[in-house]
Parts: sequence; structure tokens; C-alpha cells
Amino acid sequence: MADPDDERPTVPAVEPAAAFAGVPDGFERLWTPHRMAYIGGEGKPRDPESGAGCPFCHIPSLPDEEGLIVARGRVAYVVMNLYPYNSGHVLVCPYRHVADYTELTDDEVAEVAELTRTAMRVTREVSAPHGFNLGMNQGEVAGAGIAAHLHQHVVPRWGGDSNFLPIVGRSRALPELLGDTRSRLAAAWPARPQAGSKG
Repeated sequence: MADPDDERPTVPAVEPAAAFAGVPDGFERLWTPHRMAYIGGEGKPRDPESGAGCPFCHIPSLPDEEGLIVARGRVAYVVMNLYPYNSGHVLVCPYRHVADYTELTDDEVAEVAELTRTAMRVTREVSAPHGFNLGMNQGEVAGAGIAAHLHQHVVPRWGGDSNFLPIVGRSRALPELLGDTRSRLAAAWPARPQAGSKG
């Protein structure tokens, strides 16, 4: 028989509006508590230095599935965004810890560009988006979440993906888990010898 002292109160799956002060307004609310990790800065480097404290320096040391790496090149790699705007949102990062686009070597510029183009081609094949947003935020003031390590965003877009959820509810509905999206993109990535593959 269970000890009554071990009983814990059950938490309702939905918080009814009637339980709060004030007059219910008739709106349904979608709670996304997992976003607090991003808002609270979980995983963000505490300083701008390279090394294990920088997620973009650490990720390449992990197996591809664990690190959510889609593809590895010689001087740059492609990884799933942990906080995606849309399904299939990937980041193209140089391995080298560098903050500013003007500091990239010619080889890094070329490979970041080529991996970006390949990411677009593969995503079109796998998910048939209607368009893309490509972008690189340079500096915290410009919106870079991790400003110390440059990364290019490749965001697939579909007609109607900016519906009421992000505009009114400040929520995104993502139909596929990151690991599943990574697997589909990695399987469709063109085969070529790639340095440092960890499976």
C-alpha cells in the first residue's frame, strides 16, 4: 500500500482561465515552457572565448546524431538550430571560433556559401519549402544569440507559416522533432568525403 505522505498533488495539463483573477477573455493559451531555456540563456557562452563553453566549438566533438549535425565539411559544418523558427532551420558554422564575417578566410567563406547552397537544395528535396530566409546576425545588438561564433541561418519558409500562432500567441508549431529532421536532411545530403565525421 502506498504511503499517503508520498502522494504528490497532480498538476493539471491545462490551467483553466476561471482559476485566475479577473474576467476570462475567451482566449485559449498555448504554454511553451521549454522556450524558457532559450530566454534564460541556457547553453549560451558566459564569455566570448573558444572552447567547451562555446556550443559551436563543442558540437563538432560530439557524434552527429547527438550534436544534431547534418553535414560536415573541411572548415565548416551544418547543424540543426535548437530553437528553430521553422522545421528544417539549420545553421552553417565554421569550425574555427570567429565572430565577424570579415575575419573568415577565403576557404571558410567559400565553404559556408557552398554548405548554405547545399542545405537549400537538400531541404527543397526533403521538405519542399516555398522559399528561404538566409541571414547572419553580427553582434548582440543585431540579434546574434551567440555573437562570439559566427553562424549563418538557413530557414525554410512555407506560405501561411506566419499564421496567428507567432503573431498573436508568440508560439511556433513545429511538426517534427529535431532529431527526425536531422536524420532526413543527413540522409539526403550528397555523399562526399568529409573530414571529421563522427557518424
